[in-house]
Amino acid sequence: MPQPLLHPQGDFPAVGFSRRLAAMFYDFLLCTALLIVTAGVYKMIQLAIIGETRMRALTDAGALDGDPLLSTILLFALFGFFAKFWTHGGQTLGMQVWGVRVQNADGSAISLWQALLRFVVSIASWLCLGLGFFWALFDKRQRTWHDLYSDTQLVRVPKLKR
Repeated sequence: MPQPLLHPQGDFPAVGFSRRLAAMFYDFLLCTALLIVTAGVYKMIQLAIIGETRMRALTDAGALDGDPLLSTILLFALFGFFAKFWTHGGQTLGMQVWGVRVQNADGSAISLWQALLRFVVSIASWLCLGLGFFWALFDKRQRTWHDLYSDTQLVRVPKLKR
């Protein structure tokens, strides 16, 4: 199914490395808040289910450290954040502030599958000490590993006049 075209349309330049990092830092702050709230809600639900006494005993014993269910929920929350913004408008909040948009080469929104590929490969890029992000410094079109793998591009869009 063809993806809708994003607005504004045009032949926009590739995003520079510093602008990309600035948008990532802004989104990092937002994602930190999202993860704190998500973990807090999870812990409140857990407390309501098992009770305060049992929760305190499990916490003191270290049995709740490294909770795989919480880790999975946090990963899904993080993906949900990026997938929603990338597939609907092409911009996270940090990307909006810095005039950055992710899109297909034809200017259309990326698919959920492309968002998943971007998300997974960007995690791998960080695990490789950021090498996948630094790749943009050497690529002629300033693409990172996740841009290449998901067949997407980051462009700098002009500010809309209001």
